Amino acid sequence: MATTTKIRPRALVRASGGPRYAVALTVDALGTGLLRPFLLLYGVTVLRLSAPATGIAMTVGVVVGLGCMPAVGRWLDRGARSAVVAASMLVRVVGVALLLATPAGHVWLFGAAALFLSIGNQAWPAAHAALVATVAHGRERDTALAGGRALRNAGMGAGALLATACLAGGTSALQALAAVTGLAYLTAAALAWSVHLRAHPAATPAKDGESGPVPAPRMRALLAANVFYAFCLNVPEIALPLVLMTQLDASPVWSAAIFVANTVLVVTLQVPVTVLMSRFSRRTVLALAGVVLAASYVGFLAATSLGHGWGAPAVAAVSVVCTVGEIIYAGSATALVTVLAPAHVLGRTLARFELSTGFGLAVSPAVITALAPHGPAALWGSLATATLLSAGAVATEKDQPGEGRPLSAKLLGRKPVTWADWTG
Repeated sequence: MATTTKIRPRALVRASGGPRYAVALTVDALGTGLLRPFLLLYGVTVLRLSAPATGIAMTVGVVVGLGCMPAVGRWLDRGARSAVVAASMLVRVVGVALLLATPAGHVWLFGAAALFLSIGNQAWPAAHAALVATVAHGRERDTALAGGRALRNAGMGAGALLATACLAGGTSALQALAAVTGLAYLTAAALAWSVHLRAHPAATPAKDGESGPVPAPRMRALLAANVFYAFCLNVPEIALPLVLMTQLDASPVWSAAIFVANTVLVVTLQVPVTVLMSRFSRRTVLALAGVVLAASYVGFLAATSLGHGWGAPAVAAVSVVCTVGEIIYAGSATALVTVLAPAHVLGRTLARFELSTGFGLAVSPAVITALAPHGPAALWGSLATATLLSAGAVATEKDQPGEGRPLSAKLLGRKPVTWADWTG
């Protein structure tokens, strides 16, 4: 099995879409960090909406926004790449414009803004993964996807820190941050569009020895498991602050420290860990991620039993294990999907996968907040069991005939698009 043993920054940038695309991702991430963590605060303080109404509007926007994924998948399968990425950024410009135009007390217009922001947030991961899968191949693709995630987390973290420093300005500062976010999205969309990357739509290939087309991979176990895997992405933001405040009566400083540590670890370790794991099959690595995450949930259960005093430091220590599990999951899941998908349905397959991720992210806050009042065992025991069962399902699911080959091997003799092809 081919492995990646060295991290070459220039090659990584090229495999991730090139310098101009990397700048687009950075600007987009900075803009996202300026507004996304404070959208609820914007609704409550600037628009004077109640917290429940703001939360419901945001949740409905996320859930309804998932409906865009089938169309995104079909667009990608027609060969679009950078155009879809740019569109995912432009639609968020519309969301920001609606947000700035919303009068105080108008929850429905705020909900429409949240919907457009959600559509962009849902469409971007699949579009980005398809673009990288077109440029990079083999384990280089895995590293490029990991590099994109590290870059995005760094940009969002920097944007959030900048926004936090500006919050002392009150409602006018939040409105200014929203306006800057819109400009950032617009700039990023222009940069992404200027890359002009388009893949040649692959003709529908036939199965070996058969005349029928190769079907899209079902991936039923993988998609179902991914819903529970995605819960780990909300653990540092929702589960741990809730547990620290309500069960351990800990200072909010612990929640902030855990969130910062999570961001720093993802930025610094995402690429090295993905490279390290490249010696194993992607499915094995994804199953391992589930085991690590389940172990961290058991660790949180043990840490909360320590009570006041040692409980908060123990939770912070275990959060490092949870972040490592998140890093392993993020470095293998999307990469596995790009390898399983035949070229002619790459977009739709990625869209289905991102739909499962989005669903997990949408329902996890409700599940976590519903389980937490019943005690640590109910919360962490349920998460550990569900994640461990998901890891078992991923490990035992069999690849369908013809799956698992590199994307470039499925292009029916057509040379895959390379860096030189689209830079001229």
